[in-house]
Amino acid sequence: MKAVVYTLGCKVNDVESGSIIRGLEDMGYCVSREMEKANLYIINTCAVTAEAERKSRQTIGKAIKCNPEAKIIVCGCASEKSPQAFMEKGTTVYAVAGAQRKNSVLEIVKDGLEKSPRGICIEQEKAYEEMPLPECLKTRNFVKIQDGCNRFCSYCVIPYLRGRSRSRSVESAAKEILASTALETVITGIDISDYKDEQGRDLADLIYAIRYADTRIRLGSLEVSVITPRLIENLYLLKNFAPQFHLSLQSGSNKVLKSMNRHYTREEYLEKCKLLYDSFPNAAITTDIIVGFPTETEEDFLDSLRIVKEAGFSQIHAFPYSPREGTNAYKRYKELPFAVKKERVERILEEGEHMKARYLNRFLGRGLIVIPESYYHGMTVGYSENYIRVYIDGEYDKKEPIRVCVQGNFLDGVLATKTNKKF
Repeated sequence: MKAVVYTLGCKVNDVESGSIIRGLEDMGYCVSREMEKANLYIINTCAVTAEAERKSRQTIGKAIKCNPEAKIIVCGCASEKSPQAFMEKGTTVYAVAGAQRKNSVLEIVKDGLEKSPRGICIEQEKAYEEMPLPECLKTRNFVKIQDGCNRFCSYCVIPYLRGRSRSRSVESAAKEILASTALETVITGIDISDYKDEQGRDLADLIYAIRYADTRIRLGSLEVSVITPRLIENLYLLKNFAPQFHLSLQSGSNKVLKSMNRHYTREEYLEKCKLLYDSFPNAAITTDIIVGFPTETEEDFLDSLRIVKEAGFSQIHAFPYSPREGTNAYKRYKELPFAVKKERVERILEEGEHMKARYLNRFLGRGLIVIPESYYHGMTVGYSENYIRVYIDGEYDKKEPIRVCVQGNFLDGVLATKTNKKF
C-alpha cells in the first residue's frame, strides 16, 4: 500500500508528519512526502495566515487529481479551525482529525479504511502527546519538545487551534536528542520558551541534560523572556552548540507591541540582544517582523525599521499582517490598506538585506564549520554554526562537517574553500 504524507506550514508540522510516516511504515505502508499517486493521503495543514489556509484547501484537490479513489485524512491547524470546509471538498475526504491529537490519524488508519467515512474526529489534548519517533535525518534532525501556546498574541490563531502549552519530560526529550545520529539537531516546538515538564523543569534544565550530545544543537524560535544568564550558562556547557538565536520580535514599536499583547518593550528586546552578543560575539540573531499591524502608524513602522539596524539582525523574515478570524485583533481593529502593508514590507526587507550583507562581511577570511546538505553546480552547500549559507568550492561527502575559510559573498550566502586550518 502506498501513502503520501503532505505537509504545509511550520517545522513542528514537519516533525509531526515524520512521526505519522514512522507509524504508517510500521503498518506496512510505503510512504512519500511528495504529491503523487497513492492509496492514502494524509494532509497536514496550516492556518497561520489566510494564504496558508487557502493552500491547505487546494491540496485536497491535488490529492483527488492524483487518485480520485484514494482515501484522504486531513489534520493540522487549518482543519482544526474549519473542519467542515474540508469535509465539503468531497466524499473522498475520509476523516478530519484536527491539530491537537495527531496520533488519532494513525488510530484511524489502524482501525481500517474500509468503513464508511469517519467525518470530523477532532479531539482535545490536555497533556503532551507522545508520538512515534520521526525518521532521523542524516544532516539536520528536528526534535519536538513542546506543543500549544499560552501567549494569546492578539493577531495569532494558533493557541485556539493547538491548545494550551504542554511539554514532554526532560528524560523523554533528552533521550531522543542524545540518540540523534544527525550532524545537527534542532530543538523545536510551538513555543519552546514556555517548555516546562510536569516536574517544573524548563528549557535550561533540558539543555543541561543534553550537554554531552555529539550532534550539533540548534534552538528553534525563542521569546525574549527565555534569554536569561542561567540559560546562557547552560548553553556554554553544550559540547557542540550553534550560536544562532531566532528571537521573535514582531514589531519595534512599544505601542504596537502592547496592542499585539507582546509582553516586552523594544528596550527589553535590545537588552536581550546585547546579552546574547556579549556571551556569543559571533552569534547570529534572526527574527520575524509583522508589518502593517492595524495600529501601526508610519512612525511605529519607522521604529521597526530602526530596530533592524539597532539589533544587528543577520536575517529577518518580514511579512504583512494577515487578519485571522477569532483573534482579538480581528475583532477590534480595521485592517490597513494592502498598498501600505506592501510598501512597508518592501522597505523593511531592503533594510534586512543590508544588515545581512553587513553581517556576512564580518566573516571574510575567517573560518566556519559547515554541515553539508546539497550540491549546486559543482559546489557543496550547507549551513554554518551561525546559520550562514555557505557554498564550498568542490563536492564533498555529506557525512561529516567541513571546516572552511570564507572567500567572499555569493548568492544568498558566502563562497568558501575547504581548509584544515583551525581558526
